[in-house]
Amino acid sequence: MQGDAKPFQDKIVEILNHGSLNLAMGLGYRAGLFDIMDAKARPCTVEEICKAAGLNRRYVQEWLGVMVCGEIVALVRDDDGQPRFLLPKAHGDVLARRAGSGNLGVYTQEIPLLTACAMESVFQGFLTGAGVPYEQYPAFHDFMAQLGDAKHRQVLVNTFLPSVDEGSIVQALHRGIHVCDLGCAQGVAILLMAQAFPASRFTGIDISVDALETARADAHEMGLTNVCFEQRDAAELYHPNSLSARFDYITAFDAIHDQTRPLEALRGIHELLKPDGAFSMIDIAAESDMEGNRNHPMGAFLYTVSLMHCMPVGLVDGGAGLGMMWGRQLAEKMLAKAGFGRVSVTTIPNDPFNLHFFCRK
Repeated sequence: MQGDAKPFQDKIVEILNHGSLNLAMGLGYRAGLFDIMDAKARPCTVEEICKAAGLNRRYVQEWLGVMVCGEIVALVRDDDGQPRFLLPKAHGDVLARRAGSGNLGVYTQEIPLLTACAMESVFQGFLTGAGVPYEQYPAFHDFMAQLGDAKHRQVLVNTFLPSVDEGSIVQALHRGIHVCDLGCAQGVAILLMAQAFPASRFTGIDISVDALETARADAHEMGLTNVCFEQRDAAELYHPNSLSARFDYITAFDAIHDQTRPLEALRGIHELLKPDGAFSMIDIAAESDMEGNRNHPMGAFLYTVSLMHCMPVGLVDGGAGLGMMWGRQLAEKMLAKAGFGRVSVTTIPNDPFNLHFFCRK
């Protein structure tokens, strides 16, 4: 290392500390500890925190040790000398559930979940090149559905859709059009749209039987009659089929980069659209050249999520294995190959992670 560069050994120590901190923060977030301490808005004893959370004192005490050493929680002592613990408001602003779309605390669960789901299988992939099937990630996909629910409820209907094509999509949704969500998973986005726009009809498509069962059950519970779900392989939809030229508008939320045959899936979307139909592809804001992502503020995190999930899922059965960080340039080339002659790429209000690729057939 040259000049004032930090010694590499110190960097590794910092990585070990931060990796450990992420694991503990994920546990604390899941247990609701950040929310409880945020709501208290004052220094509390371990006993006060445990009583409010309904959790074991010994575990919470050890967890607080991690949080104090990681400078997430402040340790203070009053006149009685008893230790008390405070989550500063500025920390609660990004760690507590009240932060809404600005909540970064929820992401602390992601790497620990992926590690539990797929660590050994991904390691084997280094040796064999094999993918990891979607079915191996049930806990992670449940988490992603919860994350999507929180994000979509905040921004989809009130912020994102009004921004699409200068508001014309929302106007059409109110009049009544036929919409498809490709890779709908448990149906979070499409159920919200179906609820908000009763004059329109909605179809969710996914390859996962379990996810679609959850989506159908939720639609029934919500009393929605303008939505249906179909199990289909997106890569097979580019052949003429019963859904050809049926849809006015198609959405795909962070779904294309997970496809084993993404180009065929995009061609399938083109096949399903009416002659002047519109397609919104929401996908990760990244560059296709790794060099262009070196200064990405969450580049290492996003590449890790891709390594542990998106890429291996996309490699199943000899798939393309695009990965989450396939990037804007490759995405635009593939959209053009799929037949989309008009593509605009814009940022998304209140969503620093993704870009909106808006396409017309």
